[in-house]
Amino acid sequence: MVEDNEIKTEVSPFAIREGEIKTFDGKDGYVSMNQIIHKINIGHITDIHFKIMELVNEFEFITSRQIYQMLVHNGEDIKSQDKLNNKLEQLVKSKILTRYYFTSEEGKCIYRIYCLEKMGKYLLNSRGIECKWQPTDNTKPVGMIKKRLAGNQIIIAYLRKVAAFDKYTIKPTLTAKKLGKVFKCQAGVKLTKNGKSIDFIFETIRREEDWENKLIDRIKLYIDFYESFVTFDSGFEIKPQLILVAEDTKHMVEILKIIVTNKLEIPNLKLLFTTDLRQNSDKLDKSLIEFKIDEATGKYKMEEVNLKILG
Repeated sequence: MVEDNEIKTEVSPFAIREGEIKTFDGKDGYVSMNQIIHKINIGHITDIHFKIMELVNEFEFITSRQIYQMLVHNGEDIKSQDKLNNKLEQLVKSKILTRYYFTSEEGKCIYRIYCLEKMGKYLLNSRGIECKWQPTDNTKPVGMIKKRLAGNQIIIAYLRKVAAFDKYTIKPTLTAKKLGKVFKCQAGVKLTKNGKSIDFIFETIRREEDWENKLIDRIKLYIDFYESFVTFDSGFEIKPQLILVAEDTKHMVEILKIIVTNKLEIPNLKLLFTTDLRQNSDKLDKSLIEFKIDEATGKYKMEEVNLKILG
C-alpha cells in the first residue's frame, strides 16, 4: 500500500467535484441467508470478514484503504490491500456489503465506498453486535458521504501518527441548549499525555450545494454549544477544541470569510483549521492552522499551530 506521505495529489479525494453523482457498484439480484450460512460453514466467510463488517458498520461509509489501515492498526494480519479487496468482493457478491463510486465530468473517482446491506445487519445482530443500519442510510447524498470519509481520514491519521492518541469517537453528539437541538460532528479524538487530556472535535466542511448557508447554520449550533457549556456536557469534562476541516487552503480562507462577515466567531475559543491533505504528513504536529490579525495591515494571516502533543 502507498504510504500517506507518498501520495502525490493537490486535490483531496474527498473534495466535491462539479456535477458529481454517486453510482451503484454492488450486486443486483437475490442472495438467501441459507446461501450465506453455507459459505460460513465451509469457511468462505470467516472471522476476518466479520471484522470487516464491524468496521463498515462502525464508520457507516468507508473506503477499502481506510478499512485496510484500521485492520492493520487493530493487529489483523490482512497481508495486503489486494487480499483485502478480494474479501470485500466476496462480501459484495454475497450482498452483505454494497459498494459505490463517484462519477463527475472528470471521470470516475479512483476509490470505492463500502456500506452495509441488509444481510450484513442480520449477521452482525446474530453475534450480538449493535447495528443501527437501515436501507435509507445508503441513499445519503455525495456531500454527506464525503464528509464522513474525510472524518474517517482524520481519525485514522491521529490513531496512526500521534503518540498521545487515547481514543476516537465517530460522530460525537453535541447539544445546542438554547436552540433545543442535538447535532453531530464527523469525528472526535481524545489525546492524553502525562495524565492530562484534551478533546478535539472535527467539523468536515465540503463545497456541496448551498454549503455557505449550511455552514452558517452549523456554526450557530456550535456557538450555542460553547456558550451554554458546563462540565460534562456531551461527555466532555472541559470544552473540546473545535477544528474545521476544509477541502484545501483556499477553502479555509473561504470558510473564515463566511464566519467573519457574518459575525459568527465563537466567544473564548481559538478556532483552528486543517485540510484533508495536511493529514498525509508523517507527523501532525504542524497540521493545524490559525488565522490571526496582522497588526500592521489589519488583515488576517495564516499561521501553523505547533502543538507538541501532536508529535
